[in-house]
Amino acid sequence: MQLISLSAFDLSVASLLIIALALLSFRLKLGLTQRILVAGLRTTIQLLLIGFILNALFARVHLLWMALIAIIMFTVAGREVMVRQKRRFIGWYGFAIGTLSMFLSSFTITVLALTVIIQIKPWYEPQYAIPLLGMLLGNTMNGVSIGLDRLSSSTFNDRTVIEARLMLGQTWAEAMREIIKDSIAGGLIPIINSMMVVGLVSLPGMMTGQILSGSSPMEAVKYQILIMFLIAGGTGFGTVAAVWMGSRRLFDDRHRLRLDRLRKG
Repeated sequence: MQLISLSAFDLSVASLLIIALALLSFRLKLGLTQRILVAGLRTTIQLLLIGFILNALFARVHLLWMALIAIIMFTVAGREVMVRQKRRFIGWYGFAIGTLSMFLSSFTITVLALTVIIQIKPWYEPQYAIPLLGMLLGNTMNGVSIGLDRLSSSTFNDRTVIEARLMLGQTWAEAMREIIKDSIAGGLIPIINSMMVVGLVSLPGMMTGQILSGSSPMEAVKYQILIMFLIAGGTGFGTVAAVWMGSRRLFDDRHRLRLDRLRKG
């Protein structure tokens, strides 16, 4: 199957959809016109930049360069998790909780997939390592941000109930049990919904890209199954870790609720 290259003109035609959407937002007074245009511009710049970087990495594979790329990805993802919180944690915890939880889940699962499942050598081969880490990190970031946002909002809204339970002798974990469960469930809903309809309602981007590039549909399907399972694991473990660390941060050593550790919404 022949791979059809896209020209700058082809991409410009596609960009008209973004411009049309921005105009529609302006006409309907949605307040999203600038955000749509900025998002489209950022998408173009960021993807072109990563394209140049990947070309350089593919030409010269080195663990240090891979480590640098991974650090940048985790840093940006950690910041995104922090800014998406309506009531985020004050100080470095707002950045550290999301970043650490994503590192523990996404990085670990990516290395597991590269060394045990795919068995590529070297295991940090950019052609495999960067796309895998990027997909896991992006989806885990969404789950972690949703889980933490629900955790902080629910804790603030139910603060009187939580404090009443603490006064009755419950530990912080007992008083927060239902909120923790709901927060974790909220973070997992998007990936569960995706897994329920994949192949029937939607064809994921990786699978579509492989098919368009000429790969066998069955080979693309097998890789997509692998990716979905890796994403589900990364999102699940990352959300659990983030919600647990966030919950613990909301209480001191004497099991007192510390809402002063959250920014005002």
